Amino acid sequence: MNPPLLSLEEAQARLIALASPLSIERVDVPGTLGRYLAEPLRARRTQPAAHVSAMDGYAVRADDLAGPWHVVGESAAGHPFHSPVNPGEAVRISTGAIVPSGAQAVIVQEDVTRSDGSVSLTGSGPNPCGRHIRGEGSDFRREAELLPAGTRIGPAQIALAIAAGHRHLAVRRSPRIAIIDSGDELSADPETCALHQVPASNGAMIAALAASLPVQVSRIGPVADSREAIIAAFDAVEDADVIVTSGGASVGDHDLIRPALEQWGARLDFWRIAIKPGKPLLVAERDGRLIVGLPGNPVSAMVTSYLFLLPLLRGLLGAARPLPVAIDQRLAGPLPATGDRREFIRARFEAGGVSAVSTQDSGALGALAMTDLLVDRPAGSPALAAGESVRAYLLQNGGLS
Repeated sequence: MNPPLLSLEEAQARLIALASPLSIERVDVPGTLGRYLAEPLRARRTQPAAHVSAMDGYAVRADDLAGPWHVVGESAAGHPFHSPVNPGEAVRISTGAIVPSGAQAVIVQEDVTRSDGSVSLTGSGPNPCGRHIRGEGSDFRREAELLPAGTRIGPAQIALAIAAGHRHLAVRRSPRIAIIDSGDELSADPETCALHQVPASNGAMIAALAASLPVQVSRIGPVADSREAIIAAFDAVEDADVIVTSGGASVGDHDLIRPALEQWGARLDFWRIAIKPGKPLLVAERDGRLIVGLPGNPVSAMVTSYLFLLPLLRGLLGAARPLPVAIDQRLAGPLPATGDRREFIRARFEAGGVSAVSTQDSGALGALAMTDLLVDRPAGSPALAAGESVRAYLLQNGGLS
């Protein structure tokens, strides 16, 4: 008997519960791009380490703002002025340079004129007094927690880690995933595809989607529609953390992934989700390895990879928020009412909002290639008119904000 359909949220929660973060390794900061902090990032230094100028201009005393001033030296970035500033004196200062002792104000160069070694005020001067000074520790202070564990590391986080004094960061090791295409109808060579075949494109699509994360991908197949061939493919990827199958997850006579998994000794965790497309998705486990059985229709494979495979991989990488982030969008055109399953409508950006692509068939790769986002429509939703608001998931970057 087929089990009852799970809701999306219940299925995702059960999947994430299986995704125990992988072991920790320390990696050079630039090499952590796209990974997730395994430990909180704490500052090893103070930034700025001293008061520095935010503008090019002249540093003067706070009690001496009328001028004129005699220019007694220069403070440049990396080359500070070491003497104190006295009344009637000014120090030429560059952006990022340390403010010399005694000075508490920076007058921008556009507000003064300089002649014969002195400067005179022509503009309004600094208001408030410290406006153009970045105070010591105004960015962060030593020992402060800058980012929590589970934060994804992007360009800004790399810069922050280095500025905070780190050469290495603790991250989870990269997951190893093996993608298995199965089906007698699949042709490995798209240029020699017979009339009764289709090119095996799902594996390449899933691998490309997974490449948005720091993972190691291998591919096997196409594999014949037989239990023996499928089990042999499972045995061939002993070092994989995650095995992903494409096709054969439904209930037809040639859908052999589930019985092959059972014969192989895997434990089925859940199967069949109340979503459209993607109902036949299954998840199983054997000896600490996770198996994600995706539907064979390309759109279904893409949608379920987005909603399940990517969150699973993020969980293994230690992400604090492994699920994709929904955004609100306005419709450029109408949407029909939905049926008894939650639907993910393929849509694209148009003038005035988002609009459903030409066909929603789960085998329509042409329409999928035109898709920018998935519109999330709960089961039993009424028809919507242009201008109404919907929740959607961006396909770009795996749906992360």
